[in-house]
Amino acid sequence: MTISVENLPDLAKVATKLKDFAGTEKVFIFEGDMGAGKTTFIKTFCAALGVTDVVSSPTYSIVNEYESPNGSVFHFDFYRIKDIREAYDLGYEEYFYGGGICLIEWPERVEELLPENHIKVEIKVLDENRRVFHLSKV
Repeated sequence: MTISVENLPDLAKVATKLKDFAGTEKVFIFEGDMGAGKTTFIKTFCAALGVTDVVSSPTYSIVNEYESPNGSVFHFDFYRIKDIREAYDLGYEEYFYGGGICLIEWPERVEELLPENHIKVEIKVLDENRRVFHLSKV
């Protein structure tokens, strides 16, 4: 599924479509260049999931946890990990396979640890305001 976005308010529509598209899948990977809007979109997606907490980038903590009406939501940012062992030390298995919703930025840094089935969200920058989202089931 491909969705074009012209401005920030359009992100809410994409978040709703992603939620519907995902069905029962709980692991989401977000790909896009630095500055593509991954964290901005994840904030909007968390709102669509019912998260009322302040959503922020877990760049330094690697993972932030939020509560939603349907359980825990874990937001990962693996940009700063230097070695895959850091993900092991974090206890990635409990998160990825524990039943909570996982939102993963920079998944290529932990690619071999990702569950076989997940939702892939690719964000491509067209210009300062416009983005194209490609959603797929892997």
